[in-house]
Amino acid sequence: MIQFFKKNIESNKKLRTFEIIVLCLLVFTSIGSVFYGLLQIHKDVGDLRYVQSVTMNRDKDEEDYDSDNKVCDVIYRKGDQKLVVSYDYEDYVKLNKNSIKAYEFKTVNGQNLYFDHKDVSHQEASHTYKEMMAEETLSVFNLASATFILMLSVAIMMLFSKQFTTYEKSWFISIMVLATILSVLFPEDSANGVNGIIIMILYLLDTFLNILCELLISKQSRYNFLVSVLVEIVEIVSCVVLMYRFATMATTLFFWLPIDIISYINWSKHRDDEEDELTMVRKLKGYQEVLVIIGIIVWTVVVGYFISGLDIATDFYNNKTLETAIIYIDACASAVGIANGLFIFFRLREQWIAWYICAFLEAVINIMSGQYVLLALKLGYFTNTTYGYIKWSRYIKEHQNKEKVSLF
Repeated sequence: MIQFFKKNIESNKKLRTFEIIVLCLLVFTSIGSVFYGLLQIHKDVGDLRYVQSVTMNRDKDEEDYDSDNKVCDVIYRKGDQKLVVSYDYEDYVKLNKNSIKAYEFKTVNGQNLYFDHKDVSHQEASHTYKEMMAEETLSVFNLASATFILMLSVAIMMLFSKQFTTYEKSWFISIMVLATILSVLFPEDSANGVNGIIIMILYLLDTFLNILCELLISKQSRYNFLVSVLVEIVEIVSCVVLMYRFATMATTLFFWLPIDIISYINWSKHRDDEEDELTMVRKLKGYQEVLVIIGIIVWTVVVGYFISGLDIATDFYNNKTLETAIIYIDACASAVGIANGLFIFFRLREQWIAWYICAFLEAVINIMSGQYVLLALKLGYFTNTTYGYIKWSRYIKEHQNKEKVSLF
């Protein structure tokens, strides 16, 4: 193992030193961000000063509760300020007021806190203050998780430097830097009782593992399937947490996980004669492409119709029309994804075309869902897919007479 790393680590001493310095800075930034965030959240609220009473309006767009919810949080807003009042479901159903009289208090640090009653205890003030600071420091904690994953990215590129070209290393790091920036600029709100920080970590892990997997596929490396298994696990967890994209979750669970394992075995049987790390790849015939397109259309309509009829509660979406549209787009993406998985298994170049389409559909879902940090991943998909398609095409042209036409 030590010899392997010695053989593949960055050989340029100056560049390696620079990478180590960057790694240290990223570690310190990650640890420092966590420390700062926790310090802000657990800071003593101090004495409160009553300011005034204000009328806040109910934000019904944030509400989507049913009898399964024991506690229903109702948000009242006035401009950028908000008040969250918790009701049990019985009281929530009876609630018919669209506004509330809120009492505004100011902390010693100048923050405004709002309550639905004037006689506020120190415990209530501390709890509200912590919740407010937790929301305000989301970007700080996102920076902590993003810089940690960015550190892993730099470490991989340094330790396996000789396995990647300069372009591949630059592409990989660039996408992760972009994901880091977006995670800070667009923090994720909590959903279904799961903290937004956890959701963002899942997004960042998904980005990190996916682009690593994509890079290995473009290099015709069978090891991409081992990374892909981790990708599938993260994506299944994300779907469960957000209670969405059930077509993708089912496809991932029952198709992608098995096909990754089978594909690894199949690719291992078709290693290049000259380079052991490469796998021989091919291209599809015209009539086969037509059959695939028909299958995708049928899958989209059938699966989309079935899932749209299910009554699945989630507070990630507050618009039924939007949710239904995403269900059908997701069904189409899952169908294209299955085609992509089969193309990869059979080592067909057309998997890159399928991935173009899948990446576009997922980008649409991300934009509609406000998952802007995942757009960095989609940018990575589009650029690497072009790179991979060109690499595979060159390989096929150079080796078109070296392998018999065989599916397995």
